[in-house]
Amino acid sequence: MHLHRMLCFGRNDESGNAAIVVEGSDLAEPERLKFAQRQDASATVFVEADAAGDIQLDYYYPHARSPLCLHATLAASAVFFERYPDIGQVRFVTSMHRQALEVERVDEAIFVGVKAQPCPALTIDVAETARLLRVEPADVMGMPGVASVGSAKLLVEVAEQSVLAALRPDLTGIAEWSRKHGVSGMYVYCRLQDGVYAGRNFNHLEPRFEDAATGVAAGALALSLERSITLLQGDALGQPCTLMARYATGTVQIGGRAIKSAN
Repeated sequence: MHLHRMLCFGRNDESGNAAIVVEGSDLAEPERLKFAQRQDASATVFVEADAAGDIQLDYYYPHARSPLCLHATLAASAVFFERYPDIGQVRFVTSMHRQALEVERVDEAIFVGVKAQPCPALTIDVAETARLLRVEPADVMGMPGVASVGSAKLLVEVAEQSVLAALRPDLTGIAEWSRKHGVSGMYVYCRLQDGVYAGRNFNHLEPRFEDAATGVAAGALALSLERSITLLQGDALGQPCTLMARYATGTVQIGGRAIKSAN
């Protein structure tokens, strides 16, 4: 079993969302989750060839298996491109839903191409959303909506960056709400300037597991806004990250840097 510790979407060489890439593992699914729980990383991805000859990615957060994790996909892609420096593209499939991921290297960045995915039909209660986020309903801008590039997110806009930075939500309540509605947590964001947004992801049970970068949310937000965006995340965690989402009708490429961790 070979392990690679990567930092993904980092704005500099010391920052990023940590992911563990595992190759050559014979662990079964329950053991994979236990393995992920022991890692000091927000995601672990197991890379393996499947019966069809595809390169398959199986994702685990410390609390659950996931259908898609884009920063872990970035990490697996960086390991692949380092091994095969003359290759500029690779195709993966996800283990849970057999979703195809078309990946390409563009200068120092890696972009993962994904398509819009079906979402559960929800009637969103703004007051309930505000209660789970522990803010006033007036702090929520417009009507929250659900979008997905493979892992559905409830997208909630707030008016000010100060509101975003101060959030201390009900994480257990959000997890229960997410399970009930078939959604992978809440992504709260605010507009900084034209095409540039800041966001935080709440899909974890402990504050220390907050994501420094959430690629599926960047993709979902670009889909929802129907535009290409730059998304800033992780600053309050001391892990400043920049995610780029290039939008075309119904599809998004989510990109950023991925490097080996020095730790």
